Amino acid sequence: MQSIQMQPLTGKELQYIADSISNEDLLIKQLAATAGSAQSQAVQQICIQQIHSHTHHMSALIQLLQQHQSYAPTQPQ
Repeated sequence: MQSIQMQPLTGKELQYIADSISNEDLLIKQLAATAGSAQSQAVQQICIQQIHSHTHHMSALIQLLQQHQSYAPTQPQ
């Protein structure tokens, strides 16, 4: 089996990941605010489930960045 060697992420890829993390964070905050003000327990539960889902997405994106950190160039390209 051939091993796959990671390559440095491009600036565009890094910006996309950073934007995605920011978007996930915003969704988490909006869902938390909605859950806090919702009268319906069903809506609160859905918001909480979605918070967990988006927290997982954000963690996966951060982990991706950490995995590629050692491959990042030390000088601007």
